[in-house]
Amino acid sequence: KMIEQCNSLLLDVLKESKPEEADLQTKLLEINLTNGYANVADAILSNNIYKHYDRPYIASLLEKAGLYQRALEHYTELKDIKRVLQYAHSMSQEFLVEYFGTLSLEESLECLQALLKSNKTQNSSVVVAIASKYSEQLGTNALIELFEQYKCYDGLFMFLQQLVNFSQDPHVHFKYIEAAVKVNQLSEVERIVQESQYYDPETVRDFLMESKLSDQVPLIVVCDRHGYVESLTHYLYKNNLLRYIEVYLQKVNATQTPAVIGALLDDDCNEDYIKSLLQSVGNSCPVAELVEQVEKRNRTKIILNWLQDRISKDGNTEPATHNAMAYICVDLNREPEQFLNTNPYYDSLAVGKYCESRDPHLAVVAYRRGKCDKELVECTNRNGLFRAQARYLVERQDDELWEFVLSGTENEQYRRNVIDQIVQTALPESKNPDAITVAVKAFMAAELPNELIELLEKIVFECSDFNGNRHLQNLLILTAIKADKDKVMDYVNRLDAYDAPDIANIAIESELYEAAFVIFRKAQYHAQAIDVLINHIDNVERANEFADKINSPEVYSRLGKAQLDRNLVKESMESFIKASDHQYYSEVIDAAEEKEMYSELVKFLQMCRTKGKDPNVETELIYALAKTDNLRDLDDFINGPNCANIQNVGDRCYNDGLYQAAKLLFNSIPNFARLATTLVKLEEYSAGVDAAGKANNTRTWKEVCIACVDAKQFRLAQICGLHLIVRPDELEEIIQYYENRGHFEEIIAVLEAGLISDHSHPPMFTALAILYSKYKPEKLMEHLRIFHSRLNMLKVLRVCERNHQWPELTFLYVNRNEFDLASMVMIDHPVDAWEHGMFKDIIHQVGSVEICYKAIQFYLEEHPKLLNDLLSVLVTRVDHTRVINLVRKLGHLPLIKPYLLSIQKENISAVNNAINELYVEEEDYESLRTSIDTYDNIETLELASLLESHEVLEFRRIAAYLYKQNSKWQKSIELSKKDEKWKDVIDTAASSKNQDLVTNLLKYFVEIGRKDCFSACLFTCYSLISPDVVMELAWKNGMMDFAMPFFIQTMKNMNERLQEVENRVLPKENEVASMSGADQVQSTMVNQGIPQSGSMGMIPQGGMMQGGMMPQGGSMGMMNQGGMMMPQGGMMPQGGSMNQPMDGFGNMGGFVGANQGNFGSF
Repeated sequence: KMIEQCNSLLLDVLKESKPEEADLQTKLLEINLTNGYANVADAILSNNIYKHYDRPYIASLLEKAGLYQRALEHYTELKDIKRVLQYAHSMSQEFLVEYFGTLSLEESLECLQALLKSNKTQNSSVVVAIASKYSEQLGTNALIELFEQYKCYDGLFMFLQQLVNFSQDPHVHFKYIEAAVKVNQLSEVERIVQESQYYDPETVRDFLMESKLSDQVPLIVVCDRHGYVESLTHYLYKNNLLRYIEVYLQKVNATQTPAVIGALLDDDCNEDYIKSLLQSVGNSCPVAELVEQVEKRNRTKIILNWLQDRISKDGNTEPATHNAMAYICVDLNREPEQFLNTNPYYDSLAVGKYCESRDPHLAVVAYRRGKCDKELVECTNRNGLFRAQARYLVERQDDELWEFVLSGTENEQYRRNVIDQIVQTALPESKNPDAITVAVKAFMAAELPNELIELLEKIVFECSDFNGNRHLQNLLILTAIKADKDKVMDYVNRLDAYDAPDIANIAIESELYEAAFVIFRKAQYHAQAIDVLINHIDNVERANEFADKINSPEVYSRLGKAQLDRNLVKESMESFIKASDHQYYSEVIDAAEEKEMYSELVKFLQMCRTKGKDPNVETELIYALAKTDNLRDLDDFINGPNCANIQNVGDRCYNDGLYQAAKLLFNSIPNFARLATTLVKLEEYSAGVDAAGKANNTRTWKEVCIACVDAKQFRLAQICGLHLIVRPDELEEIIQYYENRGHFEEIIAVLEAGLISDHSHPPMFTALAILYSKYKPEKLMEHLRIFHSRLNMLKVLRVCERNHQWPELTFLYVNRNEFDLASMVMIDHPVDAWEHGMFKDIIHQVGSVEICYKAIQFYLEEHPKLLNDLLSVLVTRVDHTRVINLVRKLGHLPLIKPYLLSIQKENISAVNNAINELYVEEEDYESLRTSIDTYDNIETLELASLLESHEVLEFRRIAAYLYKQNSKWQKSIELSKKDEKWKDVIDTAASSKNQDLVTNLLKYFVEIGRKDCFSACLFTCYSLISPDVVMELAWKNGMMDFAMPFFIQTMKNMNERLQEVENRVLPKENEVASMSGADQVQSTMVNQGIPQSGSMGMIPQGGMMQGGMMPQGGSMGMMNQGGMMMPQGGMMPQGGSMNQPMDGFGNMGGFVGANQGNFGSF
């Protein structure tokens, strides 16, 4: 009960955690922990209220009480923490995980070691939880080493299991695989090696092989994924794990069967096992790789049965399968040639290569079947099988193969043998003309013409089967053209079955033009024949004779074209007329126009017109008539039905200067625009203007206008110009045209007439303003005033500025609201542009204040009398201080006095100082005094310094006054003393409230013998004067009469105050009734500390007063703290103040008796 009561008491006392209660907090916890109330202490600590108890001491008590979790929270030393962690099994895992977050890296690792060391089995789950949460801080590798150090593979497995799916570290993945193997988690090993992309496959493979797993599936997965199939096979075979080889091939990856078979063959595995393994895999095994594996080991026979099953049972048609069968047939000599000729599936190239070293004839068979041309040639060359090669060449009919054999440098040493077999055996045996043709072409390409000609002559002329063969005749002639041109003409005349056009063209290419002409003529190809004469033999006269002989339109047409190409224009037109051919009329027209053969051209075009209605023909016919000046026929033609492009002809006639013809043509369309320009060319200006009016387009008006201007027909030009100037795009060009020719008055007249038009526009007004500016400046201002809102002021003001027309420029700036620029123009050019009224109107609207100051400076220099008028406008815009500085700098400050007076009400220091400066210069002290009193924002000391030496007395008084205002009392008094202005001196001393200053002044008056001033000072400075000082000065200098009013006033004030004190301290009436009068007074004075009769009253701080002055049997009353006697009555005005005005110091209020007349005027 005592412990519970103690707990209750301490808990009530320790409601708050205070540093000064640390001992009580410790005691509270100690009582409970040492007396079996550990749960109470735990509850107190769980509230987390107390912060100042002795934590190490309480930690030890907590440990003893079995509260290990609380103890761990309180310990800070590592050895204590490690000791308590021995009881980690009794703590919650969540607490330990969070607690480790408060430790440093080194402490955490040591504590984890302590946990594993103390009880690896119990603490492994806690260590795993801690390691998982703080793996990034503690380091994964360090934690892995920790688990391995204590061989805690279960913990390592659980730890890495939480990281491996998110980690890309190969070391982590390997350690996880290693741990899983250690704890026999083979399914997890299989999963990770199959899914992970980050482990080192070689390291894992070696580890798994060394581990001798009971289940080899993980090893199989690693080797299969990463290409270690041979290593896997060697391992499984050597360890007698053949079952896993079958599992791998049958269930995992049958495509690796070739590699497995190869490895088993290398290990000398039993052939029966290999065959059974192959049979179990079946057709899942890739044949090509399998054949490659057994072939390079020379064990092809081992797969014979498997291959036969694939072909017979599975219907396998893969080339690799049949290649293998071919190899076996060749090796076993089981009718190989029949197999090679009949089997359609094997790879001829592969089988041929295989057969070359065994039987070259079989290789040739395989190559022929697969058309392996180069391989066959190389094989026959090496083995001397030239006849087989020749037969293959003729049979193959391949140009590239012929070129390879007959022209290839690698076959040069065998070429002669092959050619002999071709000529002697292969070609005579062949009955195929195409094969012979290909061979001939190959010989031609190989440049073996002599042998070929002999062969072809034998075939064509001697062999009845081919003597009428078109191809062979062609080849013979072609070979002769190529090798022996002298025989060509003989072959052409002797043979008839060849292809004439083709042979003739080849002859032309070989420059055998006469042979080609004969071939075309013999074959009735007249057009081609004349082409040969014209284009190749280049004999036009002979062609002309041939054309006359044949008399064919086609021949004449080709002749005409040839003549036209040779610039025989007249002859070509005659030939085209004979051929009635108009297809080249465009070239004929161009050539005739170039030669100016318009008369002949008219005949040709009339022939062309009979072929049909062609606009180009009729157009050119009209033009030819115009060129021949046949205007009558021209007029009849254009008035009749036609489809000519008259506009085009008219333009050409116009451009060529054929204006009469152009007039007829344009009038017939009608095209008034072109007619107008044509008429002005004919100097028919009035008619041209009428036509332009009908056309009513800008270009025509412009052309006619320009023509009229050039002809100085200004009335007609104005009519045209009025239609142009209403178009802004044409206005500037027309004006420039007039200006360039000096017709200024005329263009101005055009624009003036155009302003009244309904279509007038701003560029017209602008252009007229510019013209006025250039040529009639006297009209410019009037124009601007009337039309300024309708013109482009920016362009006009640039011209005005360039022409120095300043009034107009100012006017434009004002109307553009560019008041700054307008002001600057008036300032810069005052003679021409300035006008006071306008300047006043715009200056207050300027945007830049600097212009205002420039304006002020301008007025100071040019119009000073108007400056105040200007400043009245700028009063709200300018800085008055800057204005004053500007004017003062130029020495014209008096000039702006009215302006200064108008703004003085703003009480600006610079303004007040300037006005005061002017008052000083004008010696107007009354105005100066008024200004100082009214406007206090001035440099008073500076002004006082200026005035104190002024020759006028009143200004010196003002200086003293200013010193007085600035509390420069002594300076003010000294200045007033010099001028003997005693009233000012006394007023200044009174205003100073300085007792020493007043005392010195009294002494000064005594020294100079001014008794009146002495008495006046006593009156004015009454409150600042000590009575003892006055009494001493008056008694020593015989001024008692003048000081007596002061003493009377002092006594009066003292008695009044004494009466007031007595009224406060006297006993009540019943007490007074029982006491005598003297006793009452004495009692009252004793009680209040007042000296009794015969004493001098209270002694002032300044010392004792000299005797002889006190009234007998009384006191002088009380002194003030400064030693001055307070007057009691008789002198002070009502209210007790001495500051009553003096009338010339001749009559002082409150002074009585004979002394009244002793004060005169100062």
